[in-house]
Amino acid sequence: MADIVEEFNEYRQKMNEKLLADNNKVIKRIFNLDTNAYMEGALDVKTKELLGLVASAVLRCDDCVKYHLETSYKEGLNKVEVMEALSIATLVGGTIVIPHLRRAYEFWEALEAGSDK
Repeated sequence: MADIVEEFNEYRQKMNEKLLADNNKVIKRIFNLDTNAYMEGALDVKTKELLGLVASAVLRCDDCVKYHLETSYKEGLNKVEVMEALSIATLVGGTIVIPHLRRAYEFWEALEAGSDK
């Protein structure tokens, strides 16, 4: 099950390296802005990750959901906290978010399975 986490991370890393190697100033600035936006500030990192997760689910971006799930996991959020945030996303986004909720649940299970190794 943890293979979906590895596959996602390998692909993401490979493609990010290619994108950044093209040396496009706008893309580099967007990546930098994204990195800095999720740093500790008036809100802690865990809160920002949950906000990113909810927004990503409502916008139906599976890659974004996976990224925020993994970062949330690494930041020490637990399944109950993450699922509560995803329940808000599903409420706000409507039933069209349910397929993304399913994939998010599967990805979270893979994160948990990977920690057992």
